[in-house]
Amino acid sequence: MKIRHYLTKLYYSSKLVHSVISPVFKVRNQVISQKTLIEFRFKRMLGYKLDLNNPKSYNEKLQWLKLNDRSDLHIQCADKYAVRTHIELKIGDNYLIPLIKDTQNVEEITPENLPDYPVIIKTNHDSGGITIVWDKNDMDWSKTRKKLAEQLNSTYANHKGEWQYNDIEPRLVVEKLLVTEEGMIPSDFKLHCFNGKVVFTQVDLDRATDHKRNLYDINWNLIPCKWNYENGEPVRKPEVFENMVEIAEKLAKDFICVRVDLYVIEDNIYFGELTFHSESGFGKFEPQEWDFKFGEMLKLPFEN
Repeated sequence: MKIRHYLTKLYYSSKLVHSVISPVFKVRNQVISQKTLIEFRFKRMLGYKLDLNNPKSYNEKLQWLKLNDRSDLHIQCADKYAVRTHIELKIGDNYLIPLIKDTQNVEEITPENLPDYPVIIKTNHDSGGITIVWDKNDMDWSKTRKKLAEQLNSTYANHKGEWQYNDIEPRLVVEKLLVTEEGMIPSDFKLHCFNGKVVFTQVDLDRATDHKRNLYDINWNLIPCKWNYENGEPVRKPEVFENMVEIAEKLAKDFICVRVDLYVIEDNIYFGELTFHSESGFGKFEPQEWDFKFGEMLKLPFEN
């Protein structure tokens, strides 16, 4: 697993390695069906055979949803820029992080076009590709624009079957960076909703150093399982958690399964993003029984 993690990191961080391997992936994806690729990856990552005809586990059901639950709204809401319109209509623009700029031209990302306070730059069509600018005068902008140009031209996770990202027109999005009173980036609370209801909340800790992850049920009891990462220190339930649940469930009404990411700054709630296939449906639970417990809670259309 450590070797695979290293190779994956090398693939995304090394331009040379990416340029050599990426064409191989493209040819493979054209020859082999998405269903076959998903089945192969599922067995390799999780250790048991994927059953799409009678899915029982949470991860199996996420794979079923990838292949069978598709709409234009999924595409809009996976788009980190276009989703802002949806959020404004559903819950109001007061939950949106202030937008500084959006563009398809990387040359427009200059210090003259940015404010004096910290911002975050991200592409709208991938996962995890962010650039934090604490001080615009302390950046190598030539190097930064080169990195952003590469991200604009990349295709996210096609081999994982997350089809919705392939239909998003790439764009750079610049938002105000949310920071706490102590000047720290706040934790995001990821509320997982099944059939319109919050089932559990994911909190990731120390992602930049020693990534840990806790899962909490609707009553903020720590769920006794690990999901890709070891558990971390206990996290205090947000004072506005009930409001967060209400917001998440309003956004979840349109989908069978969705993860709603929210930030809290001084009891103010901000929308982060919507994710439809957490861990791309390949996240390993320990003990494995939780994969099936969550799967039992998530009802697919033919089960209702």
